[in-house]
Amino acid sequence: MTVSEASVLTPRRSPLAQSSLAQTWAMSKRSVLALWRQPSLVVPSLIFPLFFAALGTSSFSRATSLPGFPEVDSYLDFALAGAVAQGVLFGSTVGATALATDIENGFFDRLLSSPSTRSGIIVGRMAGGMVFGGAQTLFFILVLLPFGLSIKGGAVGVLAMAVGGTILALAVGALMAAMAIKTGSSEAVQGAFPLLFIGLFFSSAFFPRETMSGIYGSLADINPISHLVEGFRDLTIEGLSASAVIRAILIPAGLSVLTVALALRTLRSRLGAR
Repeated sequence: MTVSEASVLTPRRSPLAQSSLAQTWAMSKRSVLALWRQPSLVVPSLIFPLFFAALGTSSFSRATSLPGFPEVDSYLDFALAGAVAQGVLFGSTVGATALATDIENGFFDRLLSSPSTRSGIIVGRMAGGMVFGGAQTLFFILVLLPFGLSIKGGAVGVLAMAVGGTILALAVGALMAAMAIKTGSSEAVQGAFPLLFIGLFFSSAFFPRETMSGIYGSLADINPISHLVEGFRDLTIEGLSASAVIRAILIPAGLSVLTVALALRTLRSRLGAR
């Protein structure tokens, strides 16, 4: 085969696609390095979920005998999914806060004036939170294993939870990025965080829906966080199943499609308002 024939048969990416990937990769590296260089931004989202998991295991260990509570070896196995969700919700706001800071100091406007892809700006900034979301999931599992945690889903279950945590970080980060682009204020992004925490508490992150009643149970039934957490929980206490993997991965994937689209739409609105 001649060189010319090989060049015809070998698929090539267009220069525009190569440029878009390179730009997204460069901004992703910037986002990841920013978290690495500022550990004070991420340490609280590692410590507090572990504290709540330890507190819950100590306080609610006898709750596992309640009617409707799933069969578990210990409350710690039940609490892992809530700790992962809580940690990712904490950590994924960091990227959106940094995006708002970029807007405040003018760096974001310089990005927009350059030939950068709009999606790359959003996804690149969220990349740090995505990497951290997956790392958080593995960190919580490794820290809690010596205290009696058992993962019935095995290594594949752990991998599925890490993937789910990564995608959930993108979903939440993009939602908060839309807030950052809309307001251009890091204080507004930080002020909106309690709404995420309320969403977490009105879910089955800390107690099963089977033990809930009234408006609290109704809200938990329709809360997507409940179904995501239950996917993680099933991988932990029941084992590997298609249903658990679907809920652990596809639910955050669907949410991320919606929130990234919202962030891009907010960006277009911001550009159109100029």
